[in-house]
Amino acid sequence: MHSSLKRALAGALVVLALPVPFLALAQSGLDVSLTARRVAVDAKGRETFTPATQARPGQVVEYRAAYRNPGASSVRQVQATLPIPQGTEYVASTARPGQPLASLDGRTFAAMPLTRKVKLSNGQVVVKEVPVSEYRYLRWSLGAIAAGGTESVSARVRVSPLVAAAQPSGR
Repeated sequence: MHSSLKRALAGALVVLALPVPFLALAQSGLDVSLTARRVAVDAKGRETFTPATQARPGQVVEYRAAYRNPGASSVRQVQATLPIPQGTEYVASTARPGQPLASLDGRTFAAMPLTRKVKLSNGQVVVKEVPVSEYRYLRWSLGAIAAGGTESVSARVRVSPLVAAAQPSGR
């Protein structure tokens, strides 16, 4: 098999790493558990889930983060931030609960759909919706989590298609 084809096939499986920002919340007194499950539809149209340690382009993965408060008092103003891993795209309308805020850079968050100003060739500036494929973070304001309480958030992503590398000439 040609070496560039071998590299392309090896790259066809994306290893899904657990996003690191969830671990930071554990320092605030919350236990955070993140799972990644591959989503499929069976012959009867029902969704099925399997652990997502790897996924191929086009497959959908659901990230679910559970925040548990093992302490004796409430933890207030909890914000859950889910990074959208590189090589994946957020699947619109799959965020639970409700409508989280979204971000392109992890610093500035706004209500979905995100918009941006675009200057047209005629000089006119218009506001256009940002494609969800460009979203890099989602954030939920969970409020307070009572002692012994648990809150969860989830969102789905689709593994992006591979971009074929150019073949060297003369082969």
